[in-house]
Amino acid sequence: MTAYFVRRLLLMVPTFLGITVLVFTITRFVPGGPIEQMIARMQQGAMGEGGGGGGGQETSVAIPKEVLDELEKHYHFDRPVWEAYTLWLVDLLTLDLGKSYKYNVPVLDIIVERFPVSIYFGLIGFFLAYSVCVPLGVFKAIRHAGVFDFTSSVLVFIGYSIPGWALGAVFLVLLGGGSFLDWVPLGGFRSANWGEMGLVDKVLDQLHHTILPVLAYAVGSFATLTILTKNSLMENLGQDFVRTAFAKGLTERRVIFVHALRNSLIPICTGLGHAISLIMAGSYLIERVFNIDGIGYLGYTSIIERDYAVVMGVLVINTFLILLGNLLSDVLYVLVDPRIRFQ
Repeated sequence: MTAYFVRRLLLMVPTFLGITVLVFTITRFVPGGPIEQMIARMQQGAMGEGGGGGGGQETSVAIPKEVLDELEKHYHFDRPVWEAYTLWLVDLLTLDLGKSYKYNVPVLDIIVERFPVSIYFGLIGFFLAYSVCVPLGVFKAIRHAGVFDFTSSVLVFIGYSIPGWALGAVFLVLLGGGSFLDWVPLGGFRSANWGEMGLVDKVLDQLHHTILPVLAYAVGSFATLTILTKNSLMENLGQDFVRTAFAKGLTERRVIFVHALRNSLIPICTGLGHAISLIMAGSYLIERVFNIDGIGYLGYTSIIERDYAVVMGVLVINTFLILLGNLLSDVLYVLVDPRIRFQ
């Protein structure tokens, strides 16, 4: 089994390289890169200065060739793609993700600053999903084909069919500030005067800003976890060891919750490994809707504004977490099910 995990670790290297090479190559050929963004801002600034009485005439700025050459050299656009990627990869090995041209600070500093925000919402959404879906799946299996099972299935699949960001937007319209209900704020991680509040007010304000984003994070996984729990439990209830337990005179509660449920949680426990990547999953548009300064919103704005250093930095973190989560899932699978042996 040790050899298997060593091979998995080694396989992570070409997978990581393949993903980063693909995205890096795309960033080199997509129009509107950082140099074009700088030129556009300089021209807009010149138009603003000369737009006082020009009768609608546009003012253009001629960028000296020396300046353009220096910018291309700075961003390695003067080199072939493979050479520029090699330089970026060498810097990555020293934890140098480059510098954001928009914020003019190291990319790693921006990511570290916004990392706790995404962790906060991602982990709360993860625990909420598991704490609701596992019990719900158990009761659906016990009351299979009943009114509760049918009603809950309808509600769960309706929630599953609605993207989290879209549901969040609907919540903001119906419940956000300025609506007829005005129950929750229109977004943000905390209120502007959060630092001046007392302890109790800080906690209440944080919860106030947490409710809707967490629901948007968790709604997508409700159907998957619930149905997985239900089907796994129903499958185990039909096994021989369950019939043997009933034949021995054990109560229905003990058979279901001690014997059947323990084996039913095996496929669910293996999904815990992916929790490490949940801080990124689906957060791009959700954080955009709620105006939360997390890694997802950072990645979204970086793509829009062609801040490729930040785009690659977010991609590195995201890819690493996903690969590590897949490996951790295999480890948990072995730990919870001793019958599994990886060769």
